[in-house]
Amino acid sequence: MQQIGPEASAGELVVSGQERAWAAGLTASRRQQYLASRGWMRSCLAALHAADPLQVPLNAPPGAPPRLLDPWGYVSLSHCADACLMGWSQQPIGVDLERADRKLRAAAALMRRFFTETEQRELTALEGDQLRQQVLDRWLVKEAAIKWQRGSLAQDLCCWEVSSSFCGALHRGLNLKVAAQLRSQGDWRFGVVVAEQTFLQDCLLCSA
Repeated sequence: MQQIGPEASAGELVVSGQERAWAAGLTASRRQQYLASRGWMRSCLAALHAADPLQVPLNAPPGAPPRLLDPWGYVSLSHCADACLMGWSQQPIGVDLERADRKLRAAAALMRRFFTETEQRELTALEGDQLRQQVLDRWLVKEAAIKWQRGSLAQDLCCWEVSSSFCGALHRGLNLKVAAQLRSQGDWRFGVVVAEQTFLQDCLLCSA
């Protein structure tokens, strides 16, 4: 992974006219991040499909989950402080990215507020960095699952229960099941979620 930084000027980015129009309403720093991520997504998807970047039917307004038209597959995007991750699959996919060393000063409070009773029982004996790591990893899978679901962080975070092996998750309210993986690359940690019957090796992950 490499940082998306100011070294790429907006004029060098291959983005659509609509994306430039959306970017015009953002703050300078948010505009740079938005154009960089959309231009990079177009580049990755164009290489995957052997197409021109502007031919990629990407619909990705600011603050909304990116979408592709059929039959281009499904895409999911995640940002953290200094990196960006895109997941692509022929089936719905969700990804979430964080720095592996992200500080969680209130890990226990987050666990009590957002985790299911089963998860809390599994983590109750942990403390310090062990608890921080477990909370971070489960959070990555939960957010990836919500993106796969195209749900709401506020409504669905407490409903997703991550298995102790981290290989899957269950939505307690809707009885949705997903397959999950946690992966590390350099200073980053990320979760990937697909439908339970979908093979994760069929997914493409790109990082920047």
